[in-house]
Amino acid sequence: MDMPAKFDHSHAPGARSHLILGVPKKGRLYEKVAALLQGAGIEYARKERIDIAECSNLPMSIVFLPAKDIPTYVGEGDVDLGITGEDVVAESDAEVHVLMQLGFGKCSLSVQAPVEAGLSAQQLAGKRIVTSFPNITRKFFAEFEEPGLPTQIKNISGSVEAACGLGLADGIVDLVETGTTMRAAGLEEVHVVMKSQCVLVKNPHTKHPELVEIIRRRIAGYLTSQSWVMVTYNVHRSDLKRAEAITPGKRSPSIQPLEDKDWVAVQALVPKAKAPSIMDELEEAGAKDILLTGLLSTRMG
Repeated sequence: MDMPAKFDHSHAPGARSHLILGVPKKGRLYEKVAALLQGAGIEYARKERIDIAECSNLPMSIVFLPAKDIPTYVGEGDVDLGITGEDVVAESDAEVHVLMQLGFGKCSLSVQAPVEAGLSAQQLAGKRIVTSFPNITRKFFAEFEEPGLPTQIKNISGSVEAACGLGLADGIVDLVETGTTMRAAGLEEVHVVMKSQCVLVKNPHTKHPELVEIIRRRIAGYLTSQSWVMVTYNVHRSDLKRAEAITPGKRSPSIQPLEDKDWVAVQALVPKAKAPSIMDELEEAGAKDILLTGLLSTRMG
């Protein structure tokens, strides 16, 4: 396919090294990340049961890894960029640079305890805690511990919410998204240790800084496009000021004269979440022929 000369590349054995992007290999995060990369114009085809794919329009390889391992591969290996959760980055203590938050995969890492116990986070210090995040948990409880009474932290990989009911723990530290699993297990959230969402992280020693920045801008442009839409309408000049106040745009609206000198055409970016109510206000203000257009991607200063 046609591409800028600087991106011309080969995936043949012996070809020069490519940038490596690590992404979650399965689950809801994988689906979200796949949609993100497609929207950012990063083209690849993943073969079934193969955990590497070659990008067809950039000198880049995509590797599919367990989300928890991505910060380590980025911070200590040859992976240049990674997409994973902030909670995983904090737990790993890996040396990575967080380039941007991606706005999905949002959750809280929280201290939870049985509802009937009525315990606070401070009261759980020194007791039995089960978690999949032992490093974060150890640091959190350290400030509440009494001398000689360390918190007994046990690391398990799954079904953490069952630990209290099965007599393994007095409390847990686990992720909360909707709270449904927590409540079903008879637990309550007693303290939020940290908020988390997916982030783009960079290897501080990457050999591909220019391409890293290009990918960052593409992803940022796509994410911005998902938050804004373009509204276009015609309005009588006598109603223009009122309409402009409703649609000020990112910088200012674009206004074009029509063949009928008493009317103008207006284009402006509006927040996607507010678009329906903005259209209602424009109609009340006298605007006609109101159209709403989605954006594929953007580059905004």
